[in-house]
Amino acid sequence: MNGGETLDFEIRPNPAPVSAAERSALLTNPGFGRIFTDHMVTVRYAEGKGWYDARVEARAPIPMDPATAVLHYAQEIFEGLKAYRAADGGVTLFRPDANADRFQQSAARMAMAPVPQQLFLDALSELIRVDRDWVPSDPEGSLYLRPFQYASEVFLGVKPSSEYLFLVIASPVGSYFKGGVKPVSVWVSRDYTRAAPGGTGAAKCGGNYAASLVAQAEAIEHGCDQVVFLDAVEQHYVDELGGMNVFYVFDDGSLLTPPLTGTILPGITRESVLRLAADQGMTVREEPYSYEQWQADARSGRLREAFACGTAAVITPIGVVRDRDGEFTIADGTAGKVTMDLRESLVGIQRGTAADPHGWVHRVL
Repeated sequence: MNGGETLDFEIRPNPAPVSAAERSALLTNPGFGRIFTDHMVTVRYAEGKGWYDARVEARAPIPMDPATAVLHYAQEIFEGLKAYRAADGGVTLFRPDANADRFQQSAARMAMAPVPQQLFLDALSELIRVDRDWVPSDPEGSLYLRPFQYASEVFLGVKPSSEYLFLVIASPVGSYFKGGVKPVSVWVSRDYTRAAPGGTGAAKCGGNYAASLVAQAEAIEHGCDQVVFLDAVEQHYVDELGGMNVFYVFDDGSLLTPPLTGTILPGITRESVLRLAADQGMTVREEPYSYEQWQADARSGRLREAFACGTAAVITPIGVVRDRDGEFTIADGTAGKVTMDLRESLVGIQRGTAADPHGWVHRVL
């Protein structure tokens, strides 16, 4: 079957997989994004033919011509999500349909051929079935899945590519935090912006992250864990962190996050937090929030907590905010109760230890 919503995947087992003993040793302390499973998914696209040649094959380097379009014009998008070991030994995914939808939205913005949702979901499931032994059984571990797509046509003309390669690789990971969840410090960038109106801020493309790295390096130079970007027009309103959305908790129990105006990535964890907070009776607002107001609210005590959220770290409390003029602390710099309660609720749903009222958890095996 070629070009449709679904394809038959050819399974080509890795002829030299990692031994069970070596795999077990690697899973003892996998870290994050350094260890990879035995296989990967590859699916090809050609204009006029559609998606075809779906495979699960041995993970290996990708041959690439020096004139491959992605190397010159950066047509590339990616996603990130996790698979979890269920209590009965099966495997689940958290909201993979939302990742599939966002992948299509990113493709549209980057003028790329969209991957049909069912093909995206089937690719995840096929890789997990083949590499199921790589899903950590440790309650803090998970299998991080990285679907990505790039322009594979060989040409040097400035136009959308007519050929693409869609891949999925997987990496077993441990807890993002060593020694428990701790408040992070953030640096407010005054010299760099992440995205501008009409740009690619809402797309999950590599260029957004490449542009953030110099600001992230600046944050580290100033002793901070993460960078915070302000809007590109007025450099006044908070957009997001380098790789996470941001939330604020106020003394009246309400929750606020910057609105999706095209410059902020529509995070799946972000949207999940908004729905969980509403479920718990909190007033939730998506409104612009200035950096100056953040400072004033923290100092007056009106702002009680702040946190960042994303797939890798789930929910991360923010303790100290620093810029070139000084710094301020949120509350007493410790993780707040609302932040940690929301994190516990979300992690419980993801790992199958809490009720799933929205049907977010998808069973794979």
